[in-house]
Amino acid sequence: MKKRRVAITGLGAVSPLGLDVESSWSNLLAGKSGIAEIKHFDASAFPTYIAAEVKDFKPNPALSSKHTRFAMPFTHYALEAAFQAFEDAGIKPTEQTASQWGVVTGSGMMTAEFQYLHHFQKTCAQDGEVNWTQLKERTQEFYKLADFGKTTPNSGLSLLIQQFGIRGYASSVHTACASGGQALGLAMQVIRRGEADFMLAGGFDSMINPIGLSSFCLLGALSTYNETPTTASRPFDGTRNGFVLGEGAAFLILEEWDKAKARGARIYAELAGEGNSLSSYRITDSHPNGDGAIQAIERALCDAGVQAADVDYINAHGTSTKMNDLSETNAIKAVFGKRVAHLPVSSTKGQTGHLIAAAGALEAVLSVKSIEQAQIPMTANLTTPDPECDLDYVVDGPREKSLGVVLSDSFGFGGSNSCLLFKHPEFEGAGR
Repeated sequence: MKKRRVAITGLGAVSPLGLDVESSWSNLLAGKSGIAEIKHFDASAFPTYIAAEVKDFKPNPALSSKHTRFAMPFTHYALEAAFQAFEDAGIKPTEQTASQWGVVTGSGMMTAEFQYLHHFQKTCAQDGEVNWTQLKERTQEFYKLADFGKTTPNSGLSLLIQQFGIRGYASSVHTACASGGQALGLAMQVIRRGEADFMLAGGFDSMINPIGLSSFCLLGALSTYNETPTTASRPFDGTRNGFVLGEGAAFLILEEWDKAKARGARIYAELAGEGNSLSSYRITDSHPNGDGAIQAIERALCDAGVQAADVDYINAHGTSTKMNDLSETNAIKAVFGKRVAHLPVSSTKGQTGHLIAAAGALEAVLSVKSIEQAQIPMTANLTTPDPECDLDYVVDGPREKSLGVVLSDSFGFGGSNSCLLFKHPEFEGAGR
């Protein structure tokens, strides 16, 4: 049976580089950095006190409702990015089409907010142990129903459904840094299976809070180049020493290809393939030989029905950690062989930081923009070559290049690996 093709017709983003797609894209190409000292809270006592925060964001009044009181702050990023994607696509669910619309989100750890835990400790556990008598007597001082509602894993998904009137397929993906990419892949499969004709898909996250920052500091995963924040994230560089936390949201509108064409929609690109694997080498590291990543990349190529020789650019996961960058480099070498000498690769995390569950979604948007604009963003801060990381990492960007096929990698803690494959709307295979 012939697969139903999937068109990308709408883009939306709230990122450390801008509050919409165009500002994020233009600032990326201009070489600007979204990384600076943390402003959300006083992080001065942490080993790392820099991050890529969303700046000057204010929730859209048009997206406010009685339900948004259950929203974590970064869920407002999701509502805004989704709103932008709908506006960009020029189509929304209606009473007649609501059941044909679905949504898949990639989201992060919906844990209790630090302020809630801090107030709990002051109220009921002042000496470090829970005082059960005080807990019973003073519950109403710190616990509200909204606190529970905020932290359920599908709360963001529910808000998107309520806000935009989606009545069809719905799911939420929680696979760490692979979440956003896998959410898009699942949405593509839903359209292919005929369970929906239109999908809203993407990711949103923020771990820039005392709990998230302390967790990654304890893991030793974050860059400690605090004095030079704009160059702290150094994907594939020989002096890299960890990633930089980012935050934000990105969403895309996916449509069944023939329906998009029939309504005269602008088609940015085709989401043509996905590949997933679970390597489970270590909780935080990929296997040095790139094992799980190799499977994901090869499966994306196979799913899309294209050859390795067709790929024009890889938007790398490229976190700026020693192990990830080496593993991804080796995976690309294994799949593409001698062709890697002429295959452009870049990581945008040198400027955006690592958006964790939202990373794959934002990088999908940037990959699609690369196809539309025929421009490859550079890998920022790669100035000291690592002998083991020796691909064409595009340090001379933005590099102008016509792009027919683009891959976007996302590899998460716990071994989750995702690879998405995008095609130019007019791609016709090798020799085009």
